Amino acid sequence: MPGPMGGPGNGRTLEKAKDFKGTTKKLIKNYLSKYKIGLIIVFIFSVGSTIFSIVGPKILGNATTEIFNGLINKLSGNGGIDFSKVGNILVTLLGLYVISALFSFIQGFAMTQIAQNLTYKLRKDLSKKINKLPMNYFDKKTNGEILSVITNDIDTLGMNLNQSITQIITAICTLVGILIMMLSISWQMTLISIIVMPIGAGLVKIIVGKSQKYFQKQQDYLGHVNGQVEEIYSGLTIVKAFNGEEKVKEEFSKANAELYRSAWRSQFLSGLMHPIMNFISNIGYVGVAIAGGYLAIQGKITVGNIQSFIQYNKQFTQPINQIAQVSAMLQAMVAASERIFVFLEEEEEIETAKAGVTTKGLKGNITFDHVKFGYNPENIVIKDFNAKVYEGQKIAIVGPTGAGKSTMVKLLMRFYDVTEGNILVDGYNVKDFDRGELRQMFGMVLQDTWLFNGTVKDNIKYGKEDATDDEVIEAAKAAHVHHFIKTLPKGYNSILNDETSGVSAGQKQLLTIARVILADPKILILDEATSSIDTRTEIEIQKAMDNLMKGRTSFIIAHRLSTIKNADLILVMDHGDIVEQGTHEELLAKGGFYEKLYNSQFEDCIDEIE
Repeated sequence: MPGPMGGPGNGRTLEKAKDFKGTTKKLIKNYLSKYKIGLIIVFIFSVGSTIFSIVGPKILGNATTEIFNGLINKLSGNGGIDFSKVGNILVTLLGLYVISALFSFIQGFAMTQIAQNLTYKLRKDLSKKINKLPMNYFDKKTNGEILSVITNDIDTLGMNLNQSITQIITAICTLVGILIMMLSISWQMTLISIIVMPIGAGLVKIIVGKSQKYFQKQQDYLGHVNGQVEEIYSGLTIVKAFNGEEKVKEEFSKANAELYRSAWRSQFLSGLMHPIMNFISNIGYVGVAIAGGYLAIQGKITVGNIQSFIQYNKQFTQPINQIAQVSAMLQAMVAASERIFVFLEEEEEIETAKAGVTTKGLKGNITFDHVKFGYNPENIVIKDFNAKVYEGQKIAIVGPTGAGKSTMVKLLMRFYDVTEGNILVDGYNVKDFDRGELRQMFGMVLQDTWLFNGTVKDNIKYGKEDATDDEVIEAAKAAHVHHFIKTLPKGYNSILNDETSGVSAGQKQLLTIARVILADPKILILDEATSSIDTRTEIEIQKAMDNLMKGRTSFIIAHRLSTIKNADLILVMDHGDIVEQGTHEELLAKGGFYEKLYNSQFEDCIDEIE
């Protein structure tokens, strides 16, 4: 459970499904029904393994009886132990246990196959689903929530499914089988065993009821402690800088003391359950032994049967405990399944393109016609956006934070659909295109770089998988990153990822720019593309970008207004609307909103120099 300050707790409370019955039906109908034959095999071999195992103590009791009678006969001078008969009994017993083990192995193998095939199928379904979900879904969910479904919930389902089905079959068969075998030996002794069980169960229930609140308290304070540890060590530099060590120690000591008290009580009470159950069980054994001795004296039961009954009595509580464990596993499994099905049933993006509408031959003329959009109906971000962009133009979009600059680009690429109005590409509504085909027209460089685990070459080729090595090198040279790549241990075959050490933010940005250059798109989108690059590198990359943008419609979202002076058109946004538009010189001459933005940045630069 999460700590109050973001730290994870080690303990987990049992999570129940909101719709246990409905989710179970979905799981059986959509997935488990495909493995009917496998499940039948699991059932048959589980039952077989259990039966052969249950019969064992009864046969062993026959061997005990034979040895006991042999000893009595020897003492009375009427014979001795028939070792041949005892040997045959033991060979039979060994054979039964071998068959039981073999059956258990077969059912375990079959069940593992079913569980792993099911989780494999679910992972494939989730992988397909995640690529079909609209962007607003990811706005509503955290990365942790999505990853939890794909990893934790799948693992929980697979592991618990593998264990629970075989365990519940085995437990039920064992419970019924043992009860039958005990009754076949002596109904009186069986009655004593059954009477003792509710007493133990009642005492355990009382202890669990008292310990539960302390366990809950323990988990709460465990979350506090974990949260504090995570928070302190992640911000250790700040703690030391402000001399907060003593305060931190005091807060941790308080939480740790409370954790100690609650943990001591909960662990003590839970620790009582085992000795109490042992005590009750021993009372049951005493009762069984007395009853067995009495019946043996009367000649109604053999010594071997008493020994067999005691074995069965020891095993009688095991399937009951198993059923309790399986119940918890089933709850966790169905709860995980429910979250998986909720994810799979999320509304998908509409991909169907209008008949005959394709991006082939398009020039890159774009029209924003009274565009209105909000991430949710209560919060409209873009109120009335109108603009006309012609093929090959360099369009800069500027404005304060939250003005809606990046949102417009997301609408253009159909990461989101407009609430009202239209966005047209060469006269065609973007909604009429296939999303995938539409996005092939665009090349995007974002402020936040993304590199996947792979070689430098593969990262650059991400937008054009069939590119030759020479094309990759040319793209890298155009992005002014070739020299840096050559300094890496394996050059273009060096392994990189987004967390690669030794690679600066600016160098990562250059690699993403090389990726776009190689893709050779019709429309460019540069969202603060040079924000992580030093001034000297920015000048070089600006030249490369200018060459790249020739003949292409380009959208530049920029915070530093000095970088967009040569734009063909500057759109100035504020509160979701275009408040001004024109060239750099025209906007400065107006003396309006743009001039204030530009001068404020210029003043900031002067202040920094001074």
